[in-house]
Amino acid sequence: MTTTIYHNPACGTSRNTLALIRNSGEEPIVIEYLQHPPSRDTLTQLIKDAGLTVREAIRQKGTPYAELGLDNPALTDEQLLDAMLAHPILINRPFVVTSKGTLLCRPSEAVLDILPNPQKGPFTKEDGEVVINAEGQRVTPAK
Repeated sequence: MTTTIYHNPACGTSRNTLALIRNSGEEPIVIEYLQHPPSRDTLTQLIKDAGLTVREAIRQKGTPYAELGLDNPALTDEQLLDAMLAHPILINRPFVVTSKGTLLCRPSEAVLDILPNPQKGPFTKEDGEVVINAEGQRVTPAK
């Protein structure tokens, strides 16, 4: 099975996640979901497989979330999905699908839990945080 990332190249978390996938030696299928949104069935399955509720899969920051009144607790999952499909920017990112599972990879290093291959070398996120050391091992952040 090939790894798939639902990617937004304008998002640092999404870019870091993609780079971590590539650091494992794999070239994933990259779906730029703002240009190519998933179908309703695919989006529903991604959310379910990631163990999230529809509401947990909605991105609020930098989206029309508030303007659309999506904070209304009376809205059904179907209504929330309708909004996400009409405005793909509302789909939180990045979702990653591998042979080991599906996750919403926030933070980006969450992807390490589902990558089938180990990291091949060091990795530092765009913000300068070291995630993988020179031996390809995950670095535990200082508390």
